Amino acid sequence: MTGTQLAFLVVTLFTAAINVAMAAADLAGARFVLANSAQVGVPRSWLPWLAALKLAGAAGLLLGLSAPALRPLGAAAACGLVLLYLGALAFHLRARVLHNLAFPGFYLATAVASLALALAS
Repeated sequence: MTGTQLAFLVVTLFTAAINVAMAAADLAGARFVLANSAQVGVPRSWLPWLAALKLAGAAGLLLGLSAPALRPLGAAAACGLVLLYLGALAFHLRARVLHNLAFPGFYLATAVASLALALAS
């Protein structure tokens, strides 16, 4: 296994795991999720849909790892997560909620890294 393949495996697994964790927090109505979504203007009714997008992204990433023929699916899933987190950043910036901008920025960075490594491998 080359360094790029190892990085692809580790980063993609990590990205999938944190998206599953965030989706679970969305679905559970975790206090921090509800507070943050209220601050940035995301209606509570959107949370199950956002959780579904995160779970779909995580599933696509994992399927992309499972077989080389499914690598394009993993790249598409990573691309979808990139778009999701760009939207999250836009909501934060629009609402001028900058004190926790690092969180969607971090999730965006993991999605971008997964996409870059999927394309490179």
